[in-house]
Amino acid sequence: MSMTVRRLTRAATAGLVAAAALTAAAHSAEAADTLGSAAAGQGRYFGTAVAANHLGEADYAATLDREFGSVTPENEMKWDATEPSRGAFTFTSADRIVDHAQSRGMDVRGHTLVWHSQLPSWVSSLGASDLRTAMNDHINGLMGHYKGEIHSWDVVNEAFQDGGSGARRSSPFQDKLGNGFIEEAFRTARAADPAAKLCYNDYNTDGVNAKSNAVYDMVEDFKSRGVPIDCVGFQSHFNPNSPVPSDYRQNLQRFADLGVDVQITELDIEGSGSAQAANYTKVVEACLAVSRCTGMTVWGVTDKYSWRSSGTPLLFDGDYDEKPAYDAVLSALGGSGDPGGPGDPGDPGDGTLSCTATYTRTADWNSGYNGQVTITAGGEPISSWTATVTLPAQQSVSSLWNGTPTRSGNVMTVRPSWNGTLAAGASTSFGFTVAKNGSDAAPAVGTCTAS
Repeated sequence: MSMTVRRLTRAATAGLVAAAALTAAAHSAEAADTLGSAAAGQGRYFGTAVAANHLGEADYAATLDREFGSVTPENEMKWDATEPSRGAFTFTSADRIVDHAQSRGMDVRGHTLVWHSQLPSWVSSLGASDLRTAMNDHINGLMGHYKGEIHSWDVVNEAFQDGGSGARRSSPFQDKLGNGFIEEAFRTARAADPAAKLCYNDYNTDGVNAKSNAVYDMVEDFKSRGVPIDCVGFQSHFNPNSPVPSDYRQNLQRFADLGVDVQITELDIEGSGSAQAANYTKVVEACLAVSRCTGMTVWGVTDKYSWRSSGTPLLFDGDYDEKPAYDAVLSALGGSGDPGGPGDPGDPGDGTLSCTATYTRTADWNSGYNGQVTITAGGEPISSWTATVTLPAQQSVSSLWNGTPTRSGNVMTVRPSWNGTLAAGASTSFGFTVAKNGSDAAPAVGTCTAS
């Protein structure tokens, strides 16, 4: 399916998928009780790596849809998956992930454009001139197909050696094109999709060491010469032999100080119980402490499908049960794992003033959308209400009606303009128009407060 036809098809079927999208949106609207909604309340995204062949598993899809606000294809956008033969692109599996994510209001990270691994054999056999052409054609082909649909791309992945040398890794690109291939890839990527954030991504760069210093020097050089780089990804694969570094936050901050965003892109931490939970907490707290740390992605939904499943490194076990690490992450993000139950304050008729806020996208177009928040009184009449709406960082509100907003960064606090008094169980609403600015993600609506 061509890119144009695919986009038209998606637009034509937007109404059909809206109901599925609202399930996740309404869940996150009432309280910050999921990873994605809690992170959005902190101005961050919380995502996961996704495999297309697991989307048909009910528990996998339900956990993904409920908990996460961003997805990264595990393998479906890599070179061997998208261009197995020169010039012959295939996007079926990657499209499945992108379409699933967008139908539920999730952002998508692109992974990855230029990497020494998972290359089809034809790439390595090319001479220098042909390889340069093939690299640029691959970037243009992949980014062109998803133009306007990917919030961040890992443009170049793992180009530096481990160890103390700080040298570049041997690869077809490095060996035949030299150091300049990274800069060329970023310049090609900027032209291919000017709205996408362009990232360099690597592992074992989480603390200050020879490898991270080499990446730092490259980013500093790129920024000084106007090479288009917007973000640096830190994979953050940890285990007892390679724990979260004591200078993790310091390292993220020094990159941010260069004028780039930092993203935690492939987080997993082997272990279990309170020790694993404490390490996840360190990572989340470090990201929240660095203003330019825009989000976190765990490398998988469930332990049973992890690339190192024996180390049980993720937030959900093989039965999709929440682990102590999940509770720790949610708490560190300021969320609550207890959405309430029968007999809690606010139940009908208990004398407590309460209200709920639920979100609906009422209209959608290429550059923007209209959203509506419905306020419903609890078991007692109320005379006023307050609700917060947290937008993804890229988005902005151009107008709002039936409410009076105050703004702090990307958070709007909305109070009634004329519609504050509600009988028990009655509803009212306010609406707003949003400029997407490259992000189609749903806003997070916080807990409604009644008086």
